[in-house]
Amino acid sequence: MRKLLILAMLATTTTTVAIGPVGVASAQERRYDRDREYRGRDRRYYQNCKKSSGTTGLVAGGAGGALAGNLLGGGTIGTIAGGVGGALLGKHLDKKHDAAQNRKNGC
Repeated sequence: MRKLLILAMLATTTTTVAIGPVGVASAQERRYDRDREYRGRDRRYYQNCKKSSGTTGLVAGGAGGALAGNLLGGGTIGTIAGGVGGALLGKHLDKKHDAAQNRKNGC
């Protein structure tokens, strides 16, 4: 019984020692989204640059443009023209903002 207990304690100790350092090494290679640079699985450094599709600006600009077009032009034509113009302007400004952020971050 005593030999079995010693053997079980020895097996637990060796398993813990063998698994311990592996967890630390893999934790260091993780990518963190808030970091400007991260190290990938191939051990190279990459920069965390963002590229927007401009969808947020498209939707917000379209809604704002439609409201402004309705107030200024009145009717269906003014609303549609304002929505299209606002959507294009909003998408452009959204992409321009991301490009400025990337320059600021050194990308």
